[in-house]
Amino acid sequence: MSAGGKRVRVVTMGCSKNRVDSEHLLMQLAAAGWEVSPEEIPLEDAGVDVLIINTCGFILDAKEESVDAILEAVEAKQKGVVSKVYVMGCLSQRYSAELPAEIPEVDGFFGAFSIEPLLKALSVKPDPALETRRYLTTPGHYAYLKISEGCDRSCSYCAIPGIRGRHVSVPEEKLLEEASALADKGVRELIVIAQDTTFYGLDLYGERRLGRLLDRLTGISGIEWIRLLYSYPAAFPRDVLEIMASSPKICKYLDIPLQHSADPVLRAMRRSIDGAGTRRLVENIRRAVPGIVLRTTMMVGHPGEGEEEFDDLLAFVRDSRFERLGAFAYSEEEGTWGAQNLKDAVPESVKQERLDELMELQASISLRYNESRIGSIEKVLIDTCDPEERTCSGRTSGEAPEVDGEVTVGCPEGRPLPEPGSFVDVRVTGADEYDLTAELL
Repeated sequence: MSAGGKRVRVVTMGCSKNRVDSEHLLMQLAAAGWEVSPEEIPLEDAGVDVLIINTCGFILDAKEESVDAILEAVEAKQKGVVSKVYVMGCLSQRYSAELPAEIPEVDGFFGAFSIEPLLKALSVKPDPALETRRYLTTPGHYAYLKISEGCDRSCSYCAIPGIRGRHVSVPEEKLLEEASALADKGVRELIVIAQDTTFYGLDLYGERRLGRLLDRLTGISGIEWIRLLYSYPAAFPRDVLEIMASSPKICKYLDIPLQHSADPVLRAMRRSIDGAGTRRLVENIRRAVPGIVLRTTMMVGHPGEGEEEFDDLLAFVRDSRFERLGAFAYSEEEGTWGAQNLKDAVPESVKQERLDELMELQASISLRYNESRIGSIEKVLIDTCDPEERTCSGRTSGEAPEVDGEVTVGCPEGRPLPEPGSFVDVRVTGADEYDLTAELL
């Protein structure tokens, strides 16, 4: 092996945007002769020389998980399981001064934009020809496409602009090249991501170009599904809905974190949209794209949320009947506008009670939606199969990987199991709050 037989493992914490960064790093290392160790193999059995932790620094829970991962890596180094430990990503970007002093056993800390310095530390010269190439860590049939970095929004609770900087779009031609390379690898589903996908193009072209980008991505041979995540509600681009409604390749699925519905909370959040505008947007989306599956995220306990505002949120969720909804409790983050200007006045116990009540409501909405699908015939992309159980797990166009439910498909005896990455038609036979069961047709 040209890298002296060295083996590397990258552990990615947090969101899919971090995953893309890890995949770009791994592509450079693999091309330089490093052997990539998959995370499925226990670390003590993997013979890893260099362990890299790509961290998340968004909210308290994510920060704690990243710190725990770093400490576990340091312990592995002390036991001789690995030779070196490096840390990159949002946490080390955010706490670049504190972390080296607190965890000196780490061999090097690199920020969220520091792939080249990290490669230099590993004696690897970056290859510019690989800029749009990735070493996939997802199953081979789906991949994420990060279309921009950073965010120009000023939401009160969010630390991301302070970590990742201002919005910077990736040039359209580079994205098309990257997507084509992914299709050549066998990717069938492309998941478009960014801190804010709807802002794409403004900095480069003086106009929003997400709709145009999606339209051009549909022309790539081999890509069957294109899914849009991380959209922003204020000034949502209408042409995105038009291409979603008209193109069979664009999944009728939209991830659009709305966060709240009550005016006092939305103002305190600095979301640039009010409750009436939020309600109109949901109505307009459903009208423009019949049958669309909406995924959203809500926050409870933000400063300004009293009982009246929380009741408004419950009524909004009850009326809107989102097919997918996640939620979390407000966590004051140092350096954010909210931490500097608002008082975190809602007790933690009340935040948890509201979170539980909201998710209980959503579970009933999700169950009713899933039950309405029983008997329907759906197209499923197979993710994994279990030959012993003669079942496969997959997703319809209404389920994103990692965040939504799955469809468990039963395969009759005497029929070959579908291959992961293949599309099959199924009849839905059962449902719970989040998952479906189905039979292969």
